[in-house]
Amino acid sequence: MTLLKQKTAPAGHIEREAKSTPGDLAVAATSHVVLAIWSAIVVLPLLWTFMSSFKTSNEIFASPFALPGAWKLDNYIKAWTEAGIGAAFINSVIVVGVSLVVVMLLGAMCAYVLARFSFRGSRVIYVLMLAGLTFPIFLAMVPLFGVLKGMGLLNQLPGLIITYVAFALPFTVFFLFAFFKNLPGEIAEAAAIDGAGEWRTFFQIMLPMARPGLASVAIFNFLGLWNQFLIPVTINAGGPKVLSQELFVFAQQMGYAVDFGALFAAVTVTVIPVLIAYILFQRQLQGSVSQGTSR
Repeated sequence: MTLLKQKTAPAGHIEREAKSTPGDLAVAATSHVVLAIWSAIVVLPLLWTFMSSFKTSNEIFASPFALPGAWKLDNYIKAWTEAGIGAAFINSVIVVGVSLVVVMLLGAMCAYVLARFSFRGSRVIYVLMLAGLTFPIFLAMVPLFGVLKGMGLLNQLPGLIITYVAFALPFTVFFLFAFFKNLPGEIAEAAAIDGAGEWRTFFQIMLPMARPGLASVAIFNFLGLWNQFLIPVTINAGGPKVLSQELFVFAQQMGYAVDFGALFAAVTVTVIPVLIAYILFQRQLQGSVSQGTSR
């Protein structure tokens, strides 16, 4: 492995270094200041919430920005057991995990068919999928309530999973459509010549090639489904509660005697999975976005 050497200017030519103009320096300085302010707005409340989750209510009111007197997990234990955050966390993991797997599988298959095959009505199906992105969720709550009640899935986790899949499917198809559209068709033709069927071509060849797009849309769907509040409150009010529901109930039941330490601990438990997911997959997310913009 050899290192690239910097080329020198030919004889008789003078090397000139690119100089930044005052306008470039002003734009760079302004950008850095804006990014620093934005980072502080986002990060500081998270750090304050995490720090307050180890305090008692008296410590929070006495010195909101001081460090805790003792870094104990009493608030987390109280939130996990007494407030029901533990059971709600498990329910959220089950609902979001199953919904994510189903919507990614169905969305990838639908996007692949719409992008790679031409048949009567394919354009109409794609337009209807796009129309689903423009439909506000709250307008569908009343008819959705009746549909799930008629199916016997109201206030049950399977009904919540089906609803999550239905609302995340249009975005998944729209996002993956461009990735499958830009994949080289010669690879699928070569696989067909070698005797591979459509199912094998999709799962073993085309789907792995769209891995950057799958990673991106999976992260977006996870964030949207994990933070979903309106759907579970409407169609799962009397069933096993997910994390956003239980957190709302926990804050509401306290009334005027709020245990802010336990409440901040419950908020931290809700936020941590989102942060972990983004930290683990941020490189894939940035890479897929750059690939999508370069096509």
